[in-house]
Amino acid sequence: MWLFGYGSLTWKVDFPYKQRVVGYIKGYSRRFWQASVDHRGVPGRPGRVVTLVGSENPEAQVWGAAYEILPQQEAEVTKKLNIREQRFDTRLEMTMYDAEDQKLPHPVMVFVGTSQKELFLGDAPLETLAKQISECHGPSGPNYEYLFQLAKFMRMEVPEAKDEHLFQLEKAVKNILLNINVKFVSSS
Repeated sequence: MWLFGYGSLTWKVDFPYKQRVVGYIKGYSRRFWQASVDHRGVPGRPGRVVTLVGSENPEAQVWGAAYEILPQQEAEVTKKLNIREQRFDTRLEMTMYDAEDQKLPHPVMVFVGTSQKELFLGDAPLETLAKQISECHGPSGPNYEYLFQLAKFMRMEVPEAKDEHLFQLEKAVKNILLNINVKFVSSS
């Protein structure tokens, strides 16, 4: 089994795997439109985490990392991910391309957020997204840490890749935090 992560699974891997491949899937955009009420926010004050949104451009790329899970570890990893990714109720098999634009010979499983009204926050103005991310906190830590870690992954592992939504949001959140004098570790 191969698993593709495009959010926290790019930088927070808490399961065993045989190998990791950085690459992308096509036809989607990564957006902070999914509510997090169990990790980066709480009920009544949800954080925002990424989900995949279909793109009008079939060549649009979402970069992330894929992990090969050995057959004898699939049940253990799946059980752990079913808890960790419980709000991501859609699972798709997709084609992935590596950093050299080569199609992987096997599909990857991708967790996609839910369209349940209470958990799908959808689009909002950049300032609204940034304010919510800068203010929310859950059992896994501040929501802005999730954003910054994802931006750090992109800068370090695929600096040539474009993700305007991610980097504009990162800049807006950093400006808010600096204005209210919150200390954070820079991801750049």
